[in-house]
Amino acid sequence: MGIILSQVVVDSRDPASLAAWWGEVLGREVEADGEDEIWIVGESPGDLELGFIRVPEDKTVKNRLHIDLRPQDGSDQATELERLIALGARRVDVGQGPDVTWVVLADPEGNEFCLLRSTPAEVAADMAAAESLPG
Repeated sequence: MGIILSQVVVDSRDPASLAAWWGEVLGREVEADGEDEIWIVGESPGDLELGFIRVPEDKTVKNRLHIDLRPQDGSDQATELERLIALGARRVDVGQGPDVTWVVLADPEGNEFCLLRSTPAEVAADMAAAESLPG
């Protein structure tokens, strides 16, 4: 049996501001646990939560861990890219090359994340098609 991934925590100079930004991106509620620890809660018990913890230093190097976002069914990568940039995300180059299907962006504090191309329905359809192949 595996273990449940419960929370991802992001170091932040301004946890309230960064959590509010990510809350808007994800369409989720933000809960403060003091001013140095802010959480984006899951919609259901057991959902992955995203936390922001105050640290004194700015981000200085590429993240060792990053978040991948997927457009919801009924949306697409181009629409979500436009929305994320309007919210304050910016494109960044981490050496990904020109032919990748994802877009690398950074949040207002410079944390890299990726916007994937496929929606959940498209991923499910691709998996079903792969399972039906002979062999």
